[in-house]
Amino acid sequence: MADIRLMTTEALEAGLDEIRRSPKDAGALQLIVRRPRSDEREILEEGELDPAEGLVGDNWKSRSGSRKADLDLQLTLMNARVIGLVAQEKDRWQLAGDQLFIDMDLSADNLPPGTRLALGSAMIEVTDQPHTGCKKFAARFGLEALKFISSPEGKQLQMRGIYARVVQPGVVRVGDIGKKM
Repeated sequence: MADIRLMTTEALEAGLDEIRRSPKDAGALQLIVRRPRSDEREILEEGELDPAEGLVGDNWKSRSGSRKADLDLQLTLMNARVIGLVAQEKDRWQLAGDQLFIDMDLSADNLPPGTRLALGSAMIEVTDQPHTGCKKFAARFGLEALKFISSPEGKQLQMRGIYARVVQPGVVRVGDIGKKM
């Protein structure tokens, strides 16, 4: 990994037009990341999505502790163009903590809650849970990146990403095309 400098507000804003050009109806899955334990990441070429488990082998369910796991928080998706901009190098994408990175417009206008995406042989559904930036995101990508994704336009475009739940089990692979249903 090269020496990474944190992105400035100006550099981030210069990437907005490319983010806005994200495909609306179908986009390629660029990266699958499983989180077996806190702060651990496994890069996968394929993963199994299950309505009860989410991404099989991910710690989503166990992180809920004693409270019931919230199915609306099962999966996290992030726009590949956004993470490409803030992370600068693909080997740093996994630091965002999301599971699925897809080249697709994840804005609320394009993918409102209830929208279904066919992905591989699985089907997922966008939930209404807000996915927001946190201290970990700022520590990994910088305060300017956190402010960028948290700006009014960042929120409208859902640059931090979205939550989804699995509604039909199946296998997803890097390169699969996610299609809005």
